[in-house]
Amino acid sequence: MTPVAAYDALTARFKRMNLVRDAIAMLDWDSAAMMPDGGSSARAEQIAALKVLAHEQACDPVLADLFAAARGDGPWQEANLREMRRDWAHATALPADLVEARSKAVSECEMRWRTARKANDFKGLLPALRRVLDLTKEVAAIKAAKLGLSRYDALLDEYEPGGSSAEIDPVFDDLAAFLPAFTDAALERQAKRPAPLPLEGPFPAEAQKALAHDLMAGVGFDFAHGRLDTSHHPFCGGVPDDVRLTTRWDENDFAKGLMGVLHETGHAMYERGLPPEWRNQPVGFARGMSAHESQSLLVEMQACRSDAFLRFLAPKAAAAFGKSGPAWTAENFATVYRRVHRGLIRVDADEVTYPAHVILRYRLERALIEDRMDLSDLPGAWNDGMKALVGVVPPDDRDGCLQDIHWPGGAWGYFPTYTLGAMTAAQLFAAAKAAVPGIEPGLAKGDFAPLMGWLRANWHALGSSMTTREMLIRATGKPLDPAVFKAHLTARYLAG
Repeated sequence: MTPVAAYDALTARFKRMNLVRDAIAMLDWDSAAMMPDGGSSARAEQIAALKVLAHEQACDPVLADLFAAARGDGPWQEANLREMRRDWAHATALPADLVEARSKAVSECEMRWRTARKANDFKGLLPALRRVLDLTKEVAAIKAAKLGLSRYDALLDEYEPGGSSAEIDPVFDDLAAFLPAFTDAALERQAKRPAPLPLEGPFPAEAQKALAHDLMAGVGFDFAHGRLDTSHHPFCGGVPDDVRLTTRWDENDFAKGLMGVLHETGHAMYERGLPPEWRNQPVGFARGMSAHESQSLLVEMQACRSDAFLRFLAPKAAAAFGKSGPAWTAENFATVYRRVHRGLIRVDADEVTYPAHVILRYRLERALIEDRMDLSDLPGAWNDGMKALVGVVPPDDRDGCLQDIHWPGGAWGYFPTYTLGAMTAAQLFAAAKAAVPGIEPGLAKGDFAPLMGWLRANWHALGSSMTTREMLIRATGKPLDPAVFKAHLTARYLAG
């Protein structure tokens, strides 16, 4: 077989694999947003069957011969072949019995976690969590040998392609040294200013949804290629040509649902902006979780909590809910949306303290994977880290090391992408504003077109043709730089 024919055969096979994965994604969205409770058993069978089909396609022995013969013609084809090989390496690295054993251990541990967290019972969870960790370390060792990476980096590569702890460590160490004193300063400044005026409801869900639709349209969301629905937890699902967003509405606090929508719209805009000529090929996929999270946080945190956008949002929200008065000013909105608080719970953390929560989890999961800490010591290490990084100590494990489902659910190596994404968002937004003077005036009118135009050209359209590091250097002129994120926090929380 010629190199061209082998490459074409690979693209056909990977297209079929991705179409199956797309079908799984749509079924997952329907499960969360539309499916009646009685359909859960049938849906589980459908998804399981499709996952088996996708795995069988990825492990077809003929792929080895095709990879041996195929060659790319041009940089995009070469990058596509590289990404195909990476996908294939992960899919075929593990023996089937280990995949099955880990899947069962994760399912059992997730169920035990739900009970253990409610009961504040880390010891009760420990045997099941140790089983997941032991199997995860076995997975990590096998993948590390196949991919030529460390054990932790082999897990990280599933979420952050090409990422490494050697690159993350200095960035996180820099941030960890900065955050405690900065948090003190931000809280001290905050205490000297008037407390925010409450935004009093109720806020009918239908009015919230109408406002959310208007704001999504301003960001650039195309409702001919997507929709917004309600679920228990906000997420962005579907596929690039049919993006499905969900949120939840709180009639006493419209900000939760609204900011959730704007966050997920950032994800959706990235998916919609991926190169259409490479649909269903790995080079046309989103680069990784930090690249994806950068787009949601750029919209939600950088743009939609900016002074410019809040000047647009405050009167629009007041009109949507029939409100008026001093609470409904841009200045009060800024006070509400930028409140700093030393909290115990990661998902409720503000922009300043959130990275400390992530750095703690990253350091702990690395220590566990690398056998530098025993799992039984996790509660104490967690509490010590919270005291050092956030300045609070959990009163119990329920609000300490039991609060996240990631480790019981098998997601080891995922946590650092949250803060890598936040830092990337700050760096991209700074570069975009420097390159396009119309961005902030546009935000003040609710118009994201100048910002999205720059992101489409400099981030979205690149797909996975480059590494995340290469993309960031191309877009901003340098690799990830903690100084940019620190400058953003200083300008927002200490200036003026």
